[in-house]
Amino acid sequence: MENLHQHLSLALKQLRQANGWSLTLAAGRTGVSKAMLGQIERGESSPTVATLWKIATGFNVPFSFFVQGGAEPAGGVATFSQPNAQMQVKPLLPYDAQLRFDLLEVTLAPGAQSDSSAHESGVIEQVVVLEGELLLNIEGTWRRVQSGEASQFAADKPHSYRNPLSIPLRFHSLIHYLQRP
Repeated sequence: MENLHQHLSLALKQLRQANGWSLTLAAGRTGVSKAMLGQIERGESSPTVATLWKIATGFNVPFSFFVQGGAEPAGGVATFSQPNAQMQVKPLLPYDAQLRFDLLEVTLAPGAQSDSSAHESGVIEQVVVLEGELLLNIEGTWRRVQSGEASQFAADKPHSYRNPLSIPLRFHSLIHYLQRP
C-alpha cells in the first residue's frame, strides 16, 4: 500500500506539471482544496475514493490512472483502499485508451456509503452486483440493485453507492469515457 500511495503522489504531481497547472488551478479544476492536493503530492495524506474521483475527473483521466503503475502485489493488481477502509477499488483490466473504459471491482464495507461527484460530461457507468445489495442514488432517487443484477446510468451527475447490509458489498463498475476531440 505504501508503494501505491507513493505512486499516487508522483502521478498527481507529474500530471499537474504536464498540464502546466499550479496547485491553485488544479484545485479549481478538481474541486479538491489546494492544501489537500499539496498533502497528497507530498505523500502526507491519503485521499478517499471520492476525492481521487474528483481529481481524475478534473484532470480528465480515468480513475485507474492513479492506481495502475503503482507497485502491484505478487500475482495481482493493486487495490486502492481509502484510509477508513470503507471502500476499496481494484482495476480488473488496464485502462483501454482505444475503447476508453475502466473495469473496476468495488467493495463497500457493511453500512458504508460513498458519494461520487459528477464525472466528465457523457460518462456512462454500468454496475453489476456480485455479492450483497447496492443502493444506488442517481439525481436524488435511490434504486436497489441486488446480487446478480445490473444497472446503467449517466455518471456525469452526482451519484452515491450505499451498502445497506451487514455484510460486504462487492460489485463491478464499468465506466465508459467519451472520446475527446
